[in-house]
Amino acid sequence: MTNNPLFATASDIDLSAFIRPGDHVWVGQGCAEPLSLSSALVRQRAELGPCTVQVGIQVAGTFRVGQCAPLSLRGYGGITGNEPLVTSGDMDIVVSHYSHFPRLLDTGVFKCDVALVQLSAEGPDGMPSFGIAHDYMLSAMRKARVVLVEVNDRMPWTYGSQALQGVPYAVAVRTSRPLVEMPRAAPGQLENIIAANVARFVDDRATLEVGFGSLADAVLSGVRDRRDLGFHSGLMGDAAIDLMRSGVITNAFKTIFPGKSTAGMLFGSRDAMEFAHRRHDLHLCDPSTTHDICTIAQIDGFVAVNSAIEVDLWGQVNAEILNGRYIGAVGGQVDFVRGAAQSRGGRSIIALPSTDRGGTISRIVPHLAAATVTTPRSDADTFVTEWGAAQLRGQPLAERRRRMIAIAHPEHREALERATHAAGRD
Repeated sequence: MTNNPLFATASDIDLSAFIRPGDHVWVGQGCAEPLSLSSALVRQRAELGPCTVQVGIQVAGTFRVGQCAPLSLRGYGGITGNEPLVTSGDMDIVVSHYSHFPRLLDTGVFKCDVALVQLSAEGPDGMPSFGIAHDYMLSAMRKARVVLVEVNDRMPWTYGSQALQGVPYAVAVRTSRPLVEMPRAAPGQLENIIAANVARFVDDRATLEVGFGSLADAVLSGVRDRRDLGFHSGLMGDAAIDLMRSGVITNAFKTIFPGKSTAGMLFGSRDAMEFAHRRHDLHLCDPSTTHDICTIAQIDGFVAVNSAIEVDLWGQVNAEILNGRYIGAVGGQVDFVRGAAQSRGGRSIIALPSTDRGGTISRIVPHLAAATVTTPRSDADTFVTEWGAAQLRGQPLAERRRRMIAIAHPEHREALERATHAAGRD
């Protein structure tokens, strides 16, 4: 980094010296949120005046319903803490593929005047790192008029994110506090059944991409008997680290980044974060690497596992809206679906329960209720529920309908048949 910043304590920060009314402020996300700075932003919001604040995945709950005005929040999804803000109108949604964020910042489509970011202390190269989250914040920092940094000596120093040289910042706050943790959700019987159906498509030496949550953890647990798996994903949590520790994930046969697990952000327990510290076999990279379709396509045997709120009988995916509420995101789903399709021996899997939690509503539907298509049917590959798998790639519409109905809950199959015939579909 350049400049000789003023090192301050959190209580010394007067953000009005750096943030102007009308500014666009970008805040680091997830377990790497710079809490000293983001909390100050919320506390001082009345003095700062109206600003637009870009918020990613929330774990700490810094931004809350009715406690943000005059800040105007923007996010890329209703996931993990943001859904109440979207429902209340406190947050507006930016609909974009996650892989596009750095480019949209670089070209000025996304505005960034002030960047708030958390870094590790200096590592073996004498530089700090992005620690557990190397996302779009580097692009935000490069475009910002002012960069404010929290340097936390409890943040792991990680490889793969040595890109900070030459990025100036105005103030660095020195802290020593535990990072925000994301509790691990234990998979239930349903998730384990779905995961067992997913595991049929994961061979030895495959490279996996998964999200987070109980179903993703179940999928990773379900392949613990495989050998020499690779890992390349936007997110990494405790379940994947368990497989690294046990020698299941070795990345020994990855066609690019051999010997290294690659991810954009780390979510999970303190134990998982400590595991990441200075590990040569774990590299954290920005979306131009983790979510780039051309990069993914170079990884042989790439298996992308994502989920959905609902899917229709022809393979369209809605991963964003439920009953008019924005609870999901476009995120990186399409990036990984299309990258897997171009990988030699690759596979894209959409895994979901066949019904809602009460079992009364089918999540396989004749038409997407929200009329929101996250992933189009032309990208459809394999869908998995607790009732089996439907492989749609290369199949005509009538055969797609038959296969999707076969993995719907038995109590809903007749209604799905009737609905398609009533619409004049064969």
